[in-house]
Amino acid sequence: MDKGHSKTVKQSLHYIERNLTEKITLKEISHHSKFSSHHFYRIFYAAVGKTVADYVRRRRLAKAASELIYSEKRILDIALEYHFQSQEAFTRAFKKVYRLTPGQYRTYSRELVKGEKTMTTETTLKGWMVTGQNSGEYEVTVDKSEVHMGKASARLSSAAARNGGFATLMQMFSAEVYLGKRLKLTAFVKAQKVKGWAGLWMRVDHANGEMLKFDNMQQRSITGTSDWNQYEVILDIPQESHSIAFGILLSGTGTTWVDEFRFEVVDTKTPTTDDGPENTLPLAPVNLDFEEY
Repeated sequence: MDKGHSKTVKQSLHYIERNLTEKITLKEISHHSKFSSHHFYRIFYAAVGKTVADYVRRRRLAKAASELIYSEKRILDIALEYHFQSQEAFTRAFKKVYRLTPGQYRTYSRELVKGEKTMTTETTLKGWMVTGQNSGEYEVTVDKSEVHMGKASARLSSAAARNGGFATLMQMFSAEVYLGKRLKLTAFVKAQKVKGWAGLWMRVDHANGEMLKFDNMQQRSITGTSDWNQYEVILDIPQESHSIAFGILLSGTGTTWVDEFRFEVVDTKTPTTDDGPENTLPLAPVNLDFEEY
């Protein structure tokens, strides 16, 4: 996907997030994107892995699930707010995703959420670890109140990190099945009062520990406060690669949420997001008389 298409998808996701309780149609979103409905449909599906209609429905269900736990609104009112035609239609759609009726979900989740799990470098969510500089000043939790889709997201936050502090929620896996391919990592991220920066990251290492490829979004970082949106990191996986590490990083203070990490092999027409080899040398010496500064 080229940069123009990626920007269009991000803008459309922002529009959807702002209008979940309003009427949303493919025609209306594609109009804002300046593409035809048919072309926009293909761009969106390629980037997100869902049709616009399915994405909107799943986001509405996720927001409704949060309202069931943290508000006292009637189930019918929640259903109508998120554009389900009736409580019965809402119940059918909700049960298909969450395997519980809205009433059951409200009852059970209010008990479960009291036991919200906090992760540290010693105790982590299955498959994940937390590390970084002054990482003890950061808190990583499973958040059931603010999710993109499904039942939970990961929240990484710090109210008072020292200068230079950062933390990352990460994991590592074998590069074997991706050797010689171009790999795209995507995830949905929400940010609140991030002073410093946040971003997805991916690193590719040789068996001897040498870093082969790396991108952490620092030049296109997430700052301030922003709604859920999709971000990406795209790297080539050299034949000599041994492992791939990835995660989300928060440097400074604030809060970020991350949900729905996804990996996808893309073709070479899709540009990578790293800056290329760091050891690229100039073709000739420069500034030999020190007059340029």
